[in-house]
This record gives sequence, C-alpha cells and structure tokens, in this order.
Amino acid sequence: MTSGGWLRRLLSRSRPAALGLRRRILLTITLGSIALSVFLAVTTYGLTQNNLVRQAEESAVKTSLRNAQSVESNLRSTPPTAQPAADSLNSIGVQRYLIRYQDQWFGGVTPYVETNLPPDIVESVLERGTPSQQIVRVGDELNILVGWEVPGVGAYFQFTSLEDQVSTLNSVRLALILAAAITTGLGVLLGIFSARRAVRPLSTAAQAASAIAGGRLDTRLEKTEDPDLGVLTDSFNDMAEALQQRVERDARFASDVSHELRSPLMTLSASVEVMEARRDELPDRARSALDLLSGDVVRFQGLVEDLLEISRFDAGAIRLHLEELLAVEFVRQAVAVSAAPKLPLHVSERSELALIRGDKRRLARVVANLIDNAIAYGGGEPEIHITVVDADDEPMSHIQIAVVDSGPGVPLEERELIFERFARGGGAGRRAGSEGAGLGLSLVDEHVRMHGGRTWVEDRLDGEPGARFVIELMATELVE
Repeated sequence: MTSGGWLRRLLSRSRPAALGLRRRILLTITLGSIALSVFLAVTTYGLTQNNLVRQAEESAVKTSLRNAQSVESNLRSTPPTAQPAADSLNSIGVQRYLIRYQDQWFGGVTPYVETNLPPDIVESVLERGTPSQQIVRVGDELNILVGWEVPGVGAYFQFTSLEDQVSTLNSVRLALILAAAITTGLGVLLGIFSARRAVRPLSTAAQAASAIAGGRLDTRLEKTEDPDLGVLTDSFNDMAEALQQRVERDARFASDVSHELRSPLMTLSASVEVMEARRDELPDRARSALDLLSGDVVRFQGLVEDLLEISRFDAGAIRLHLEELLAVEFVRQAVAVSAAPKLPLHVSERSELALIRGDKRRLARVVANLIDNAIAYGGGEPEIHITVVDADDEPMSHIQIAVVDSGPGVPLEERELIFERFARGGGAGRRAGSEGAGLGLSLVDEHVRMHGGRTWVEDRLDGEPGARFVIELMATELVE
C-alpha cells in the first residue's frame, strides 16, 4: 500500500464518530446555554464593576477636593507649618493623605508615603498644576489616588481605599458563577427535553419504516398539526401508499401469472406423460428431445409453485399449521422424499431428543430446497448435520440443521445476497450447474423466519472446500 493509502486509512480511523441527531441538539443547546450564561455574566460583572468604580472615583474626588480646600485654608491662616492642617485632617478621620508644603512632605502613614506616589501624577500636580487621579495598588490593596494643587502653597494627595468595592465585586462574581452554573444546568435539562421532543417524530417514522420493511404495508403516520412535521408525515404516508400499491400489484401479477401458467403446464405435463408411455415407439432423437422436454417441464412446475408460494407471502396469506415434531425423525422423513433420499445424516446424541414446533409441509420444503441447492451447485453428494446449540448442562433452546456441500463455497460478499429473490450470486456460474430461478433459498429464508428461526451460510467447519447452509430453530427437549 502506498504512503498516501496509509495516510488516508490513519485519518479515517482517527476521525471522530458522528454524533446522533439527539446528541447534536443537546450539544447545541448546552453550548448555547453556556455561551449565553458566560456573556450575561461577563456583561453584568463589567457593568457592575464600572458603576462601582465610577461611584468610588466620584466620591473620592469630592472628598479629596473638600479636604484640599480645608488644607489650603489652614496653611494660609496659620504660621508657616503644615502641622495644623494635618491635625485638622486627623481629627476628621483622614489618614491616607500626603501634604507637599515648602518642598517637604507631611502626613502619611505607612505604606501611604511619598515613595508610593506615581511620578507622573506628582509631575502633573506639582509642575503643571493639573488635578489628577489614578487607581494604584499600595501593598495588597487598591486605592484611588487623587492629587490637587494648593495654589501658592503646595499640593495635597489623598488615597481612598477600594476594598469595599473589591469585596462587593467578589460577591457579585461568585453570584454570577453560581447563576451561570444553574443556567447551564437548566439549559442541559431543556436540551434533553427538547432533543427528545425533536427526535420523537423521527423515532416514530423509523418504527413505521421498520414495520413496513417487516411486511406491514398498511402502516401509516398519524396526522399532525405541526406544519413542518406535516410535510414529513404526508410525504411518508404517500410513499408508503405508493409502495403498498406497487407491492400488491406485483404480488397480484405474480399470482395471476402463476395461476394462468398452471393450466397450460398441466396440459403440457399430461402430454409428456402420454409420450413417456409410448417411449419405446419413438426413435432415439425423439427420446432425447423427450428427456429434455420432461426435465424442463419439471423445472417449470417447480418455478410456478415457487412463484405461487412467493405471491402468498406477499399477500400475507401464509398460515402455518404448527405441530410438535421430533426434529431428527422429521429430517429423516424429509430426506427420504427429497431428490437425494440416501443422503448421509450426522446426528448428535442429544439432538435425538429435540422437539420443534413447526409446519411439517413447509419445513420439509425447506430441507428439500437446501438439498436441491447443494446438489445443483455443491458438487458431489452433500451431507446433513443435526446438532443442539446449547451445552449439555444447559436447557435446550435451539437446534441447527446444516446441509454441507463440497463445492467452491460462497464468497463473503454474496452470503446475504443469495437469500434474496431471483438472486443466485456471482458464484453460480462457477459451481456445478446454473439451474433454478433463484427462488429456492429465498423461500427457505421466508419459511424459517416465519418459524422464528434464522438462516445463514458459512464455510465448512472441517476446513475443506464447500459451503455449510444452516437453519436454526427453537427446540425443547423431549422428556422421557
């Protein structure tokens, strides 16, 4: 294999499995809930933060301006010292301040000292006389720093703590996280409910389609008031109606053709019997032609009978006449009246006690069809094996009847195809003959499924070339 082939195989294996519709709906609603919750939480937190900070800044500016005016008044009305102004601020509880007076710093408590003043705000106030404000971090605490020029005297700087605002924002953040989690949880619940409601019509349609595939062609979807689902319902019902009419029309055609063919076929068969009675009077070439004609008439009769049986299946007219049968004894009798009455049977000891419940005539047809198929395509004389599926220490539940041939076998890709109607598989031409219309195995499958069993083909268990056609039926053990 080329490197490109290996790469494609690796990519195909690494590709994640496709999500179902219900999971996609749930995932979409969940992601939408998360996105909406995050958006609302971030927006709410941002607006709250801006509002709190803006209010704190406005309050800090007003308070610091009032204190700066007080400082200016004290500095102009007292001897040349800043102590009276500092005492005045301390008396009203202001501690986080700095006064620049005569090139010296007054006031300030650790760590709110001049070394924590940003150079740009100091330069703006002292050199340009421009009031300035800035959010600064002093130690582990955020503060709003406001600076005012005291004309002709110096400058005043005041720190206002944002601790209350930070605490409020932490509480808001926690509340928003909880709200987002709750909203997401509710979104998941809503997604589960919505996904179930959205997928329910599809589940109903799938069940209806499965019922139609199982033969209940009269299955229909109920009308709905939903305009979107109404289109699906009407289209599905129209399709089912057209399919039912088509199948019924084909079934009637097959039945009518089969019935119409029976009369001339009976006449032809009677004529062949008359000629067979006078066979000794015919020349050699006429005898050969009579043999060919007789064989074709037999095959034609089998084809007509198969077509009639198929039409009964399609029309739902098959009624099983169930009775209890000893499986091994029944198979022996079915083989005795088949095309190969002396086929060898290999029977396990426990299967001698197996009881099956079935329609004797139809199950005999199943065994006969499998034998005819093995003779036609298997090469050599087939064998029949009868075994119980269950272990000896377990109650008996199923029995297998297998017809084993020595032909070329059936390729894996054809092992389901050969049980379809009119399908003989691509290997038919490679096997012993090409007789038949491809209905025998289809009838085997139909009859076995009606008995609650299953049919399949596999390789021989002994490793030799050939095919092993198996029918499995429910069984119980005979109590002696």
